[in-house]
Amino acid sequence: MIISAATVLIDQELQKEVWLEIEEGVIRSINSGTTPEYDFRYEGILIPGFVDIHCHGGGGKYFGSLTDSQIEQVITTHRAGGTVAGLASLVTEPIPNLISQIKRLVPFVERDEIAGIHLEGPYLSHARCGAHDRNLLRTPTISEVQTLLDAGQGFIKMITIAPELDSALEVIEYLAKSGVIAAIGHSQSDAATAQAAIDRGASVVTHFNNAMPKVVDGSGTMSTAVMSDSRVSLELILDGEHVATNIVRDVFEAAPNRIVMITDAMSAAGSTDGTYKIANLEVTVKDGVARLASNGALAGSTLTMAKAFSHALNEIGISITEAVHAASTLPALILGRSDLGEIAVGKSGLLNHLAKNGEITPIKC
Repeated sequence: MIISAATVLIDQELQKEVWLEIEEGVIRSINSGTTPEYDFRYEGILIPGFVDIHCHGGGGKYFGSLTDSQIEQVITTHRAGGTVAGLASLVTEPIPNLISQIKRLVPFVERDEIAGIHLEGPYLSHARCGAHDRNLLRTPTISEVQTLLDAGQGFIKMITIAPELDSALEVIEYLAKSGVIAAIGHSQSDAATAQAAIDRGASVVTHFNNAMPKVVDGSGTMSTAVMSDSRVSLELILDGEHVATNIVRDVFEAAPNRIVMITDAMSAAGSTDGTYKIANLEVTVKDGVARLASNGALAGSTLTMAKAFSHALNEIGISITEAVHAASTLPALILGRSDLGEIAVGKSGLLNHLAKNGEITPIKC
């Protein structure tokens, strides 16, 4: 298949008039100039497909759903929003329930419909549990975590842990040595504890500035430690609700090339306002903002990656190269997916088209 485009983002530069040869889903050649023989022509900008390392649901369903068709609905919803690979994130549940959910997702990873599994809980701080059931939170142990990893058959790619919990640092080190991404978040940690977690191998901060001390809380907090440490990447939810615009700009400036754009989407992503649930907690979605019915706390987002990307460009004002690095390149690197994240020969031909009107649509090949 031949794709001709007015502009293509290649090597972090916008190159004019490029045509791509894509065969069996892989970019076989990149060519300057125009060609009269093409299958598709795009007048906007071609960018890599998005990689979302933190997503719970969409289309009215969850990755923790009981049926394959409901899980497929989540995948379909986010593919329409430009995500070509992502982690299926699971919230805090009783361990037996969590094991069942993990096992249900394994075939989806085997078929490469999702890139892996992310456990956001149950090893979180009671003080910063957000939309997780505080009654189900637990202290991590290596033996219990290994039980979960065994259920995932090697497909659990990331686990979020509050580093101040008993034994958390030992578990973080164990995960890092086992090839699992140790993320820190949902935490009341001080700077020293966060630094210790990074020293032990933590490499991602789960939704930075949410469910943790905020940037404005000053020195000595987890925020100050992770902002200044180049070894750790910072997830950001860019919906205009979770993190204020001025803070987002400051974070992009303070931590260049370390920002990971995520959706943290709950089931209402790609759906409508109404009443939903996260596990057993009731959530109200109004004007596209999800909040716990019990206390009004934010309960994930209703983003797709396309919406987050558009917000980054149009509301935050970051450059397209910064946005692509955060939405595609860095998350692909974090997941070890050398086939994704940039437009280059040998890489995936699953791309997105940023039209002149700002609309983002996936390119099928």
